[in-house]
Amino acid sequence: MKRVPLYSRTPERTRTFTVGAPNSSPHAEPAPQAEGDDPPGVLSRTGQRLRGSLRRHERWAWATLALTLATVLGWPTWTRNERQIPSFEQIDSAMRESIAKEPLAAAAAHAYEAVIGSVVRVVGEQPPERPDPKEGEERRSVGTGVGIVDKGLILTNLHVVHGASRIRVTFWNGLESDATLVNMQPENDLAVLQAATLPDDLEPATMRSTGGLRPGDEVIAVGYPFGIGPSTSQGVVSGLKREFRSPEGKRILTNLIQFDAAANPGNSGGPLVTMDGNVVGIVTAIMNPTEARTFIGIGFAVPIENAATAAGLPPF
Repeated sequence: MKRVPLYSRTPERTRTFTVGAPNSSPHAEPAPQAEGDDPPGVLSRTGQRLRGSLRRHERWAWATLALTLATVLGWPTWTRNERQIPSFEQIDSAMRESIAKEPLAAAAAHAYEAVIGSVVRVVGEQPPERPDPKEGEERRSVGTGVGIVDKGLILTNLHVVHGASRIRVTFWNGLESDATLVNMQPENDLAVLQAATLPDDLEPATMRSTGGLRPGDEVIAVGYPFGIGPSTSQGVVSGLKREFRSPEGKRILTNLIQFDAAANPGNSGGPLVTMDGNVVGIVTAIMNPTEARTFIGIGFAVPIENAATAAGLPPF
């Protein structure tokens, strides 16, 4: 009887096994391979390469993210270390240089420019037969007026021209002219003048209703205080519908605009102007409980509605 060997030795050239397959045996039969497929060993090596490439890209992505975060979080520290805090002198110099290049626009200056072409100086000369004035008084009164019609109608205070034998007005460009009293409204201390000679570029003032006027609104008073001018002062509307009684008790004015822009003798009859350049009142009085005729913080103006009525203009 022929003895069967316990194992058979297969030549090296006939051994087949799957490369990289776990638990593969040199005696295992090769897996069936479909037509067109790569050999199993090739697929395994490709997968390993892909996994390795993905791991490398993932490491690069994390490294890039860490570097970006470190840069962003560290930037304020770097800039603080490198940036120098400017001194007060440097800040002041930079601000002065900036203002010199672009000066700040002043609303009061714009309002003044809008109305100055219609502001006039008013002088009422008293007649020679008037008794000698008291000490400190003059034979003439100086005030202010504002042109409201291009034909030469001028609004002012009645007490500036009352009893004057001659009235003269001086326009902003220096032109002087005689003027006549054409209308008056004693209850509001208003007078309307007509200038005999007019400048070629007379600009009547723009008037605005006081309906929307409120305490706290900014205003300017333009005129000739103590004959100096034209001058302007800035303040706010302090109140509405005020009443004023003259020191002698002879005059009581009502429904007045109270304001705190500086006004003195000579401002009487001048315009009270809003920041948009519109006239809302005619300055008529200042309050001072002492004998001094100077401003202490309270002035009054007649609303422009009353002034327009005195001039024969339609109400707002």
